[in-house]
Amino acid sequence: MSVQGEPPVTAASEAVESRAVVRRAAIATFIIFATNGFIFASWAARIPAVTQTLDLSTGEMGLILLVGAIGSLCAMPLVGPISNRIGIVRTVRLGGLLAVIAGGAIAAGLVAHSVVLVAAGLAIFGVGIALWDVGQNIEGADVEHRLGRTIMPQFHAGFSGGAFVGALVGAGLSAAGVPLPVHLAAIMVAVLLIMALVPRHFLPLTAHEAPAVPVTADDGALPAPAAKEPGGALAAWTHRRTLLIGVVVLGATLTEGAGNDWISKGVVDGLGTSEAAGAALFAVFVGAMTIARWFGGRIIDRLGRVVALRLSMVSALVGLAVYSLSGDYWISGLGALLWGLGAALAFPMGMSAASDDPRHAASRVSVVATIGYIAFLAGPPFLGFLGDQVGLRPALLTILVPIAVALVLAGATRKPE
Repeated sequence: MSVQGEPPVTAASEAVESRAVVRRAAIATFIIFATNGFIFASWAARIPAVTQTLDLSTGEMGLILLVGAIGSLCAMPLVGPISNRIGIVRTVRLGGLLAVIAGGAIAAGLVAHSVVLVAAGLAIFGVGIALWDVGQNIEGADVEHRLGRTIMPQFHAGFSGGAFVGALVGAGLSAAGVPLPVHLAAIMVAVLLIMALVPRHFLPLTAHEAPAVPVTADDGALPAPAAKEPGGALAAWTHRRTLLIGVVVLGATLTEGAGNDWISKGVVDGLGTSEAAGAALFAVFVGAMTIARWFGGRIIDRLGRVVALRLSMVSALVGLAVYSLSGDYWISGLGALLWGLGAALAFPMGMSAASDDPRHAASRVSVVATIGYIAFLAGPPFLGFLGDQVGLRPALLTILVPIAVALVLAGATRKPE
């Protein structure tokens, strides 16, 4: 029944409005992913300035950074229950607010030359980034389900693109001599504005609670809420498929993290190239990942999640082996290209697979993200220690084992009937 003087509300008009809601949510999610990547890389580019300001050794700076990583690892298992209680919008905004508070603490610590204050700021930053990161992946998975096609890799391409821009901005501000506290203040203002304006365009709460049904002309408005099963937060840690997906994501995270951390240094130390030549191979790796993520959704939809994941792992296996075993710079570059292409899609596919049942999406994505984050925490020091003993490029060959495990377990990501 329509109000006199207004056009009648039809199923078709409701469907158009519903599709518009999902499209706005997709754009908002992409912006949040890109912002996350931007602040992460912008901060990482200024770590040498922190080391110099506080007069720290490399090892001491590593321990301070470890505080932030531990903060994230402790917070990630809690993101599922938190988002179920307060919603995704508030969860992501809370993460952004904590990141802003952390930026203030770090800036104050740098001005006061206080290692304790900087470490405390990084711990808060770690918690905030955990809320933000897992929250954006939950939202991205919901949007993907509503669209009825694979789009999660494009969100992660947004993160990569934001990280690229953030690294350039950080390097530029460093070259211009801009003090790090001023840099952090500008980032805090930007994050506050984005968090105020963007997450409000996320999917309505009913969309997060409802069964995932692609939006078509016959669907009408967003579906009504579906009841959530009890015990989701704890049950997710004993759910066999979720844990298997977590192992796949662990292998994917080790693969990606090893490339990000060591691909440049590997050819500098192993082949005696210049730092610029090492940076060029890192650019090849990151560029390949970004391109694969941007166009990967179509490949996944055409081949299916399991086949696409297996092809990705094979590419990563071959690429890492070629990079690590070749004595030629250009062949190592080909290996870096294949490695980047193979490392690109596994993590986004793991997030999508963990959220296949929307009633448990938040808790299961939180579990899978936590398992994957262990690789970020343990991978770099393990490879660094082993690299000191046998050389960095031979040490990287150990990553072939978790890649092979992910290849074998790829079937766990198949969507349940």
